Amino acid sequence: MLLQELKEQVFKLPPSDRLELAKAIFESLQNPPIPQPYSSEADLNKRSQAIQRMRGLLKTDQPAPTDEEVAAMLDDRRAEKYL
Repeated sequence: MLLQELKEQVFKLPPSDRLELAKAIFESLQNPPIPQPYSSEADLNKRSQAIQRMRGLLKTDQPAPTDEEVAAMLDDRRAEKYL
């Protein structure tokens, strides 16, 4: 049904029914359904495999930087950006 046809049908309703319809529409806008992006087991498996590949990309042989090294990197970045 097209929007114009729907509007025409709405105006044929008694005012109390139109008010109930308006309430239902308003409530549907306040509580929209949460989309389910992965509905099948195959989709979940693909997602899981992608996460594992991304974790592999992040692996390195170097140790994580210390807090002092991170602070120095941030200072260097700020100096490049603002000076």
